[in-house]
Parts: sequence; structure tokens; C-alpha cells
Amino acid sequence: MHNKIIKTGIIQQHNTDNIAGNRERLSEKIELLAQQGAGLVVLQELHDSLYFCQTENTSTFDLATEIPGNITDFYSDIARRNHIVLVTSLFERRLAGLYHNTAVVFEKDGNIAGTYRKMHIPDDPGYYEKFYFAPGDTGFEPIHTSIGTLGVMVCWDQWYPEGARIMALKGAELLIYPTAIGYDANDTAEEQQRQREAWITIQRSHAVANGLPVVSVNRVGFEPHPDNHSEGILFWGNSFVAGPQGEFLYQCSNEKEEIAVVDISISRSEEVRRWWPYLRDRRIDAYPDILQRCADKNSRKSDKNR
Repeated sequence: MHNKIIKTGIIQQHNTDNIAGNRERLSEKIELLAQQGAGLVVLQELHDSLYFCQTENTSTFDLATEIPGNITDFYSDIARRNHIVLVTSLFERRLAGLYHNTAVVFEKDGNIAGTYRKMHIPDDPGYYEKFYFAPGDTGFEPIHTSIGTLGVMVCWDQWYPEGARIMALKGAELLIYPTAIGYDANDTAEEQQRQREAWITIQRSHAVANGLPVVSVNRVGFEPHPDNHSEGILFWGNSFVAGPQGEFLYQCSNEKEEIAVVDISISRSEEVRRWWPYLRDRRIDAYPDILQRCADKNSRKSDKNR
């Protein structure tokens, strides 16, 4: 069996309120990763700015960009100059009053290979994303590129096994999650550890359950609340790449900026799936309840009467 390797670059970055500066630092790091042989580079969620969803502010919509537009031209040029496939995460202005949290994948020639609009939108203290983003309508469709078929999703999507499974069933060769997640300053150290480890574990479980590598790139460092209504968010980093049995291929620290190039063997997924044929043994005849909001008898009767 031919051993297909994707040299994958990841960038774990601490952002500031200097958007131009954030982009310039990303550009420099992408160039370094390309020089180290990366053919694919993955950026963190909403990488151009601070994580603005800590508060609800209508003026923040001014940060959004049309796709395609000036900002996609910027990243298109980076992908083309460095001859890489580039996974970005942008605040999309689709229409006046209609915005999405959108991953845009660029080909080595700078063309847009595909987009993915974040499907699951959180609304938690400090993560008021429902104020800004409409739920995605692209579905779970892998994006075909010159280096492989990418199952790109975004952050909160990483907690849902359904999206990972659908991407796998549609032929994704690896799962990719640009991410922005961190600690509440009021949580105890023990609670922070539980949350961080749960985040890592759920994504490694997607690797195991689907026999696919997972690339998860998180931001890092403290970002204050824009209005000082809370103590802000300390993003916990820990970006990582896992193989198809959930094994760590690389893991970043929880407090430092970091870049790395990781060799991902796509051929290994074929071997693992032969040993552990979960897709073969799925009982698709027995899963109708997964399509219900709540799979009890009353909810099924209610859904049938709609």
C-alpha cells in the first residue's frame, strides 16, 4: 500500500486587538511552515482578531468580510506564494444582517477550494455566538483539495459525533477543527483541567470512532472582556494532531504560541479501518432515533404529528 503523507502545519497564536498585526504574524508563520515542508496549514478559529463573542455589540459586525472579498484575497495570495493548502476561519458577511462563522479553504494556486459554515452555534457566558452567527447551511461536506479530502468543521462542532461521522462517511481523509476555547477565570484549577481534558478526549474519540486523523488548532493566551464585565478568557492552547487510533502525533503547550509541522499518514487510516471495521458493522437499520430531538415515546409521537 502506498504510504500517503500530508505534511500539516499548525499555528497556535495569541491574538491582540491589532488585526493587521495578527495577520502579518500569521503570514510570517505560514511562510516558516511552508519552508519546513508543510503542504497543508491550519489556522485557529477567527484568527484575525480578538475573540469578539465575549460580548454582544452591533458595531462588531463591521469586522465581517464578504467571501470572496479583500480578506480572502489576502489569504489567497499567501496560499499561492507558499504553494500550500490553507484552512482559514473568517467572520463572513453574507448579506446585510446575515453573518456566519465560516472556514475557507484555499488551494495551492490561491483559488478557494471550498467553504464550511459552522453548524453548531454556542450561546454560553463569554461565548455569545448566536448573537453574531446564523447556523451554517453548507452541511457536512468534505472539501476536495490537491493534498487530500478535508473534513473541515469549526470549534463547537467538535463536541458532536454526528458531524464527524457524516464527514467520514462522505470520504473525508482527516477531520479539522479550527478552535477558540478557554477557561472561565472563576473556575477552579480542577474544573479547568476537567474541561480541557474533556475537549481533548472528545476529539480523540472522533479519530477512534471513524479511523481518521484529527487536527485541532486552538488559540492561546489571555483576552480581556471588552467591557470589563468579566475577567475575560484564558485560552488554553493544547492544539494537537491525533492519528486514527486517537494517538497523539503532536500536542502544543497550554500557554505558549507555537508552530509545528506534523506528518500525517493517510494510508494508516486504511490499515486501522481493516482492523477495527466500525463503518462495516454500523446498524443503520437501528438508528432512526438519532434524528429525534429527544428519543422518548412522547417526542416520537409529537414529531410524527408535525
